[in-house]
Amino acid sequence: MIDGGRDGAMPRLTLGEALAREGDTEGAQEHLRRAIEFDPDYSAAWRALGRLQLKAGDRATATETFRAGLDAARRRGDMQIVRELEVRLKRLDGP
Repeated sequence: MIDGGRDGAMPRLTLGEALAREGDTEGAQEHLRRAIEFDPDYSAAWRALGRLQLKAGDRATATETFRAGLDAARRRGDMQIVRELEVRLKRLDGP
């Protein structure tokens, strides 16, 4: 789809998640960042990017990403992601 001229947030999220499942964390993060560039309020892409960063051990960056994703989810009214990211941030900010 991307090469066929239908590039956008959703194809980039899909590709990023597929690469993450295959273990290509760097490639996955690149596509997730592109998804966010296409749509800064795409909370699912923020969530996926934060998960990868956390899995890679980058807690500080993941926290920033989850905060940005929480803001995006609130703007979009995506309450499921709002709740999930609030829980993740509470755990990351905790003791």
